[in-house]
Amino acid sequence: MAFILAVLSIYWGVFFKVENRLNHLFVYVVDMDGAAPYANTGARPFVGPTITELVEMQLNSGKPTLGWSVRSGSEFNNDPVEVRQAVYDWDAWAAIIINPNATALLYQAVATGNTSYDPLGACQLVYQDSRDSTNWNDFMSPFINSFMTQAQSQVGQRWARMVLQNASDPAALTNIQAVPQAINPAIGFSEFNLRPFFPYTSIPAVSIGLIYLIIISFFSFSFYMPIHMQYMSPKGHPPLKFPQLIAWRWAATITAYVFLSLAYSFVSMAFQINFFGTNPVTSETQVTMIEYRNPVAYGHGTFPVYWMLNFVGMIALGLACENMAMVVGQPWMGLFLIFWVITNVSTSFYDIEIAPTFYRWGYAWPLHSIVEGSRQILFGLHSRIGLDFGILFAWAGVNTAFFPVCCWFQRWKTQREVHEYWPMH
Repeated sequence: MAFILAVLSIYWGVFFKVENRLNHLFVYVVDMDGAAPYANTGARPFVGPTITELVEMQLNSGKPTLGWSVRSGSEFNNDPVEVRQAVYDWDAWAAIIINPNATALLYQAVATGNTSYDPLGACQLVYQDSRDSTNWNDFMSPFINSFMTQAQSQVGQRWARMVLQNASDPAALTNIQAVPQAINPAIGFSEFNLRPFFPYTSIPAVSIGLIYLIIISFFSFSFYMPIHMQYMSPKGHPPLKFPQLIAWRWAATITAYVFLSLAYSFVSMAFQINFFGTNPVTSETQVTMIEYRNPVAYGHGTFPVYWMLNFVGMIALGLACENMAMVVGQPWMGLFLIFWVITNVSTSFYDIEIAPTFYRWGYAWPLHSIVEGSRQILFGLHSRIGLDFGILFAWAGVNTAFFPVCCWFQRWKTQREVHEYWPMH
């Protein structure tokens, strides 16, 4: 009972007071309004300042909110593409850009009656929900949508007052009537989801499906152990020496992981996750086209990389299970499996940035690297694949080093008839 309470608390605790840590999710608000070549139009910028004032109000409200960060357009050379690059590179989770011509186009629209004026040309929202769909849908999107609604309302009210104060002659009123969209809503936000979370069959490939990777690697121990033991007292030829048995067990386990991970990877391919077709959009700052399915990170080599990630991940997860099974035995191995699944799931399916500080160890846990690497491979996200493979290889190396020790300990228990069950007398 104490074990269940302690281990399940690790899972529940990920979201404990999460609202107080939403400010770890950085959202840039980049004000380029009035930047060149719109610096000398005679129209004083007001769209950008109005929106940045609203950001300050959000930050000073004392209520839980996102990590809004007002940035000057000069930090990005007044180039929206550089802001998109920052979002792609994970410098921020999202960015709201007030375009350089936001105010100038409004003035021009009402001054000339420009019927082609599009409010969506004033601002941009840039994000990539495939980085973490849970973060985006549950925490970020509601706040950002609310903020954009407030920004539209506040800019619209100020702009309507300014226009009506100067609409004294019939020509001005005629122009205003020709472009009602320049008064209401006045501005809008064009949304650019650089790397959409698509297809939806990729959900298990980067979340719940990976639990089965742990389970498959765990059950390989109990499945193959009777076969391994036959080499200790075979019929018709000498038994393996203990060092030979260790080498055989390790090699057989790794070989099994090769084919098990391949079978696991084939499931994603069978349900039409794209591994070979190329997306016409290859730029990191352009929105990939979902009609061509998910973008692939490594062209025709994407599937082998995905398979190798699952293979090395299975070694990292499975050898830990093998070693613990030999050390603790039954029935305690089942408890370790619960611990292993919960600690890995808690720190991989949910963002550690908004988890309590206690969970920082999760960055070193194997499933976190598998999830991060899978997202990068399947959606063409910013790559940290070297770090992800490095962590998994480290787990594989450490568990390989302990493998002979655990084999020796299991033999020691067997020879001395040590068992894990409590005596009944």
